[in-house]
Amino acid sequence: MSYAKVLCVGLLGVTGHVVEVEADLAPGLPAVVISGLPDTALHEARDRVRAAVVNSGQRWPNRRITLNLLPATMPKFGSAFDLAIAVALLGGSGELPLLPLERVVVLGELGLDGTVRPVRGVLPMVAAAARAGLERVIVPVDNAAEAAVVPGVRVRAVDTLHRLVEFVRDGTPLIEPPAPAPTEGPGGPDLAEVAGQALGRRALEVAAAGGHHLALFGPPGAGKTMLAERLPSILPELDDDAALEVTALHSVAGLLPAGGRLLRRPPFQAPHHTATVASLVGGGSGLARPGAVSLAHRGVLFLDEAPEFGRGALEALRQPLEHGRVQLARSRGGTEYPARTQLVLAANPCPCARPAGDTYCECSPLARRRYLGRLSGPLLDRIDVQVTLPPLRAAELMEATATGEPSAAVAARVAAARRAAADRWAGDGWRVNAEVPGHRLRHPPWRLPERDTRELRGRLDSGSLSARGFDRVVRMAWTIADLDGRDRPQADDVREAIQLRMGDAA
Repeated sequence: MSYAKVLCVGLLGVTGHVVEVEADLAPGLPAVVISGLPDTALHEARDRVRAAVVNSGQRWPNRRITLNLLPATMPKFGSAFDLAIAVALLGGSGELPLLPLERVVVLGELGLDGTVRPVRGVLPMVAAAARAGLERVIVPVDNAAEAAVVPGVRVRAVDTLHRLVEFVRDGTPLIEPPAPAPTEGPGGPDLAEVAGQALGRRALEVAAAGGHHLALFGPPGAGKTMLAERLPSILPELDDDAALEVTALHSVAGLLPAGGRLLRRPPFQAPHHTATVASLVGGGSGLARPGAVSLAHRGVLFLDEAPEFGRGALEALRQPLEHGRVQLARSRGGTEYPARTQLVLAANPCPCARPAGDTYCECSPLARRRYLGRLSGPLLDRIDVQVTLPPLRAAELMEATATGEPSAAVAARVAAARRAAADRWAGDGWRVNAEVPGHRLRHPPWRLPERDTRELRGRLDSGSLSARGFDRVVRMAWTIADLDGRDRPQADDVREAIQLRMGDAA
C-alpha cells in the first residue's frame, strides 16, 4: 500500500476544522513534499517526523513522499499535525495497518527522540471533532485532562510514537486520561474589604447585574482598584457553554492551568498601561493570537490608570466593546475571537495624582482636562456607568465595625437580577441587559412610558447625552429594576441610571 489517510484537526482562531492528512509514497528520488497551505512549523515537520520515526525503531521509507492536508484551501498552523503525519507515513509504507485508527483524530507534536509533546488549543480541536461526529481522539499525555472535559468523546493519550505504533500493531492499551480535577473555589478578594464608598459599591453591583461597562474616577486611594478587582467575586459562575468558550480561548493562548478543568470563574485581565494594541486585541504573524480583551471573554478587562495607555490601544477597544468579538485580518486569512467582556476603567483626576486643593495638587485646570482628555469621547460613550468616587474620610477608614457587605451577599442579588433578565430575553438569546439592542427597548412591548423618560429625553434633546447613551441609560434602568425585584423600570430607576451614566450620582 502506498497511500494512507489519518484524521487531525486544524485551528483558525478558536474554531477547529477536521483535516485529512494524506500520505502518498511513490518511486523516485527520496524527498518529502508538504502541500495544503502549511506554515513554517509544518514545513519543518518533515525533519522532526523523520528523526522521530527512526529513533522510535521504525524504518524510514526512502521514496518520494507527498503529504497533503485537506481541505487544501484552509491555512494550517502549528505542530499538532506531527503525530498524524508520522502515522500516515508508516501506514502508507505498509509498516502499520491503519484500520484501528479509522475515524480517530490524532493530535500531537513530535520530539526528535519520538516523544509526543503537548500542543496549544487541544480543547477546541477535540470540540471540533465532536461536532463532526468523531467520537475517538488520541492526544499527548499532557493534554489528556484538557481533552477529557469535552462531553461525548473517548479520549486516549500517548507519550511516545512507539506507544502509538504498538497500539496500532498489537492492540497495546493507550494511557487513560486522569480523573477530573476538583472544581476551583470562589477565592479572590472580597468586597467586604472595601471601606466606605457606597456609590462605588452601587455602581459595581449595577455593572455586574447587567453586564455594563464601568469607569471609576477619583483621587488616589479612593478604592478604584480595590472595587475593580472585586468585580469577579460578585459575578455568577460560568455555565457549561460559556465555560467551554473561555477555556478554549485560554487553551489556544497556552494559558490553561494544570489539571485540565473547565474555567468556571469569570476571567480577570489587568494588562499594564504599556500594553500594545496587539496585546490588547490580539495579533502576531501567521495565526493571530487572542489578546487581553478576548482572554477576558465572559469576565472583566481592567485598565488601571487608563489615561496612561496608548491612544491607539484604547481606541482599538471600541469595535470589540460594540460587537463582542475581535476580527483580525492577516495576509493569509482572517481570524475571529469572541470578546464579550466587561471593561472597567480607573483614572486619577490629574497627572500628579495628589489630593485636590491649592496646597497639594499643582496641576492647572487645563492640565487636568488634557489628562482625562486622553480618554476619547467615543470610547467613554461606550462606557455605561461613569462615577466619580469621593476621597475616603478617616471615620470610614478607621471604623473597626464598619465592614462592608461581603461579596457573597451582593453576588446573590446579582444572580437573581441576571436570572430575571435571562428569563425576559430567553427567546432572543441575550444573557444580560447590556446585550439587548437599543431599538428593542424603544419599541413596544418594552418601550417605557413618556412620563418615566421625560428627563432622559430632555438630556438627549439638549445634547448632553448621545443616542447611544440614551440606549445605555435605558438598559441600566432595566438592570436597576431587576436588582430591586420589579418587572419594569420606573421613573426613579431611570433617574438613577442617568446619574450613574452622567457621573453626577449623589
